[in-house]
Amino acid sequence: MTGALNGPANGPLNGAINAAELPTGILLAAGYGRRFDAAGQRNKLLATLPDGHTVAGRSARTLAGVLPGALAVIRPGNAALAAELRQAGCRVLETAAAEAGMGAALAAAVAATPDARGWVVALADMPWLPAELVRAVALTITTRDAIAAPWRDGQRGHPVGFGAAWREALLKLDGDEGARELLKTQPVMRILTDDEGAFRDVDTPGDLA
Repeated sequence: MTGALNGPANGPLNGAINAAELPTGILLAAGYGRRFDAAGQRNKLLATLPDGHTVAGRSARTLAGVLPGALAVIRPGNAALAAELRQAGCRVLETAAAEAGMGAALAAAVAATPDARGWVVALADMPWLPAELVRAVALTITTRDAIAAPWRDGQRGHPVGFGAAWREALLKLDGDEGARELLKTQPVMRILTDDEGAFRDVDTPGDLA
């Protein structure tokens, strides 16, 4: 049965987070972004938003601001992106495994964080994600078998949180499907929200405005 929470500002979600019990933030930043630039000359994650931040920089700051020590996953050979992510507060995992797709990148990040109490997985091309929703997801996966995500009108948003019990299942992910199949078959705690930032991403240059 799927549960629901009324937004990140209600009830226990306002409480202080005990740093020792924080899940690990994972920022998936290994995509190719071919819809943004089919020629592969421009990395959408390094594109600049109207506020002057890069797409990846703003996404990383949000995640690392709530979950210090968050781990960003990138493909090899992206020195400028790695520097941007580190400057924004993330640790960086550069791995060839990420070239296989989002699922493989997530599995590599989980493998690199064996002592994590859980994971909050965000996408680097979603710079409008509010810190409040990252915090809400982190506070919802307080049990080992919990899965949580923002929800609106029957649609799942980001980030997605997984309790520590899902480690083995996440390690088996591969290709570009991410954790979609896992999320289809398991109960998800729904954090109800109207915030567009949980659903809005950058696919094309027109999305930057």
